[in-house]
Order: sequence, then structure tokens, then C-alpha cells
Amino acid sequence: MDERSAHAFSSEDLRRRFERALALECDLDPMILRARQLRQLGAMPQARCLEQELLPLF
Repeated sequence: MDERSAHAFSSEDLRRRFERALALECDLDPMILRARQLRQLGAMPQARCLEQELLPLF
């Protein structure tokens, strides 16, 4: 990863980085994103329940 601070990037560089990151996030299942959000909010029991739903069945 580049060691430069965010201030060293042009607005075009920042836009491209944001679009790449957004594309990666949007490819994920919405339930995975929700579980991640719940963890970030500190709702661990709800996050664990949702993660159990995402486990493979086989």
C-alpha cells in the first residue's frame, strides 16, 4: 500500500481509489455487509446470529 498521506493524492486519484473500494464492497452479499456493520456498531450477538445464517450448509 502506498505510504503517502491522503493529502498527497490528487482528487482524481482519491476518486479512483474510492470507486475501486466501492466496487469491492458492492460485490459482497448484503448479509455479509450487514454483519460487518453490526460488528462495527458493537452489536456482537446480532452479528454472530447473522454470520451463522451465512455458514455453508454442507
